[in-house]
Amino acid sequence: MLTRLARGCYRHRWLVLIGWAAALAGLVVASSAFGGKFVNDFRLPGSDSQAAADLLDHHHFFKRAGKTGEVVFTAKNIDAPEVRHGMERLDAELEKIIAPGEIVTPYDPEGVHFANDERTIAFAYLSMSERGDDAYKDVAVRARAAVARADIPGTQVELGGAVFAEAPKFSSETVGYVAALVVLLIAFGSLLAAGLPLITAFAGIFAGITLVTLVVSVMGMPSYAAEAVAMIGIGVGIDYALFVVTRYREGLGEGLDPEDATVRAIETAGRAVLLAGSVVIIAVFGMFTVGLPIIRGLAVGIAIGVFSTMVAAVTLLPAIFGFVGRHIDALAIPRLSRTDEAGRRARWRRWSRRVQATPWAWLGGGAALLLVLAIPAVQLRQGFGDSGNRPTSDTTRRAYDIVSRGFGPGANGPLIIAAELPGGPGDFEHLSTIQDQLGHDPAVYWATPPLLNDTGDAAVMQVFPAESPQSEATQALVHRLRNDIVPHRLAGTDMTAYVGGETAAAVDFSEFTAARLPLFTLAVLSVSFLLLMVMFRSVLVPLKAVVLNLLALGACYGVLVAIFQWGWGLSLLGVGRPGPIDAWVPMMLFAVIFGLSMDYEVFLLTRIREAYDDSGDNSAAVAEGVANTARVITAGAAVMFCVFGAFVLGSTRSLKMFGLGLAVAVLLDATVVRLVMVPATMELLGERNWWLPNWLDRRLPTVRRAPEPAPPRVPEPA
Repeated sequence: MLTRLARGCYRHRWLVLIGWAAALAGLVVASSAFGGKFVNDFRLPGSDSQAAADLLDHHHFFKRAGKTGEVVFTAKNIDAPEVRHGMERLDAELEKIIAPGEIVTPYDPEGVHFANDERTIAFAYLSMSERGDDAYKDVAVRARAAVARADIPGTQVELGGAVFAEAPKFSSETVGYVAALVVLLIAFGSLLAAGLPLITAFAGIFAGITLVTLVVSVMGMPSYAAEAVAMIGIGVGIDYALFVVTRYREGLGEGLDPEDATVRAIETAGRAVLLAGSVVIIAVFGMFTVGLPIIRGLAVGIAIGVFSTMVAAVTLLPAIFGFVGRHIDALAIPRLSRTDEAGRRARWRRWSRRVQATPWAWLGGGAALLLVLAIPAVQLRQGFGDSGNRPTSDTTRRAYDIVSRGFGPGANGPLIIAAELPGGPGDFEHLSTIQDQLGHDPAVYWATPPLLNDTGDAAVMQVFPAESPQSEATQALVHRLRNDIVPHRLAGTDMTAYVGGETAAAVDFSEFTAARLPLFTLAVLSVSFLLLMVMFRSVLVPLKAVVLNLLALGACYGVLVAIFQWGWGLSLLGVGRPGPIDAWVPMMLFAVIFGLSMDYEVFLLTRIREAYDDSGDNSAAVAEGVANTARVITAGAAVMFCVFGAFVLGSTRSLKMFGLGLAVAVLLDATVVRLVMVPATMELLGERNWWLPNWLDRRLPTVRRAPEPAPPRVPEPA
């Protein structure tokens, strides 16, 4: 099948090229006409926080079902006439931007608790109704502009809440793309050879992102989905095309004509690309086991991006080879266009032999390094970042610090107790007893009196923890409110009350994903193991791959904990202060890293298996596989490291975390794991690498490599 595909794309290259151009143009038109909107809908059905949000929405309580924020201000005296009049003018302007009736100021009767005792720090509470992400962004831009225009003597005014956070102004994708080009130029020494992976990856990821904008019209996806798809798609797209281009150049170097070189490249590297891409897709689809619509949407988006780059690598690239022919090394770069491929392979072969000579020492050293890096992972704590983790250049971070000074750090993530009052205002006194108890609780900074809605059938009160929203003490307070304080005070009544708010929702989401992580992990590991077993007709090879990949993943988690949770070198990344690891990151990293690590595993093992099938000598096959793939693996890893690492420079904290995790994992996988631990383990296992029980061999489907075109015969001298 791959042979026919390769020959068809090569011979009908104009048709393939026109087809791709037409498809991309059609996708752009369809996306602009029918594309949907990205929505950050982190609804968690069945949780207390979701029940609280639904109750507030149902009873139209200040329309607090949407995002919230604050207008934070500080002055020597907030009641001074010039301060009060200035803030009232600003609040009136913001009310027009946000919506009438959605701002409660410290000068309103229901906002008397929104000022500290010294009357030096206060905030207006913004409670927005549900709206799309684009509408929220528009509100944020206009609100920041209104605050910037305000000129209130002796007063500092800031906007608090994630909705008002300033978006990154730095195009990390562009930096990653340029860095990838530099790496490819060094690897190939030719502008044309280096450009082919970039062109193919760009076409594939462009198709993927436009498809995602169409799919989002029928399936919810978070706002960062397109950026995550671009990050992963660029990395794997360049890698996949790099594998195929490398095999094509090898074929030409061995004397094959361009068509036969194309066929062999697709039959070998192309087959590896399809398997590796399938593992990535299966890994991210494993996130369906979590059961959350927004996670499913993100998984589908990433899968679409990976699939489109796979298709580009095995269809568009063979067509381009038809135009390039033997001129793949055209536009050579002086001093980089070295063609001593035999010498390079010989050096890597010697490296593999050195590792294979003392395999226990190399395996032990690699394992020790990964285990040391993984040590911090035992303290991994899931949660969510907030404005306190942002740099002080952001208005939301400055607002966070002002609120902490005036009301304690817990005021930046107040808990909400939302109650339904079936007995009407008569049930109100029971909520007041909760406030009385919380007033003597050391874990509570202060609690507001219960506030009735207009119809008197629901009430809400806010609880400000003594510690920050991300602290373990605040998490414990959430559980104590739900399991002890609220049920005890409402015992014997028909009242229903829920503990919600953004902080409680973060606790619920973290615990929800953590509880489902084992099932998700088992599903991904099982399917990946089966795929590799079918591909390489072995039990120990896929088992070894799973174990080594888990070690590399643990090291990646450890690095993230040390940097983002412990704060080692955090200022270098433009992040304000340490905090928990975002709850979606460990799960997403597991899926993507496990899939990406299989790229190099499949590429290396494919060459080892080819050599073993030809020679029957395991040690020689391992050395030959390393010699033939080490350069492309290191180049591919460098490309991915640049692409993923670039997101650390200009993205939000969560994407910085995700990008750094991917970059570290790829670096460790392509060096310590693939070039040290794999040769060592395969040398130790020897012929057992390819052991497969006969009964299982008969039942597994067979994936055979088609015969490779033979190089042209050289006539013997007369």
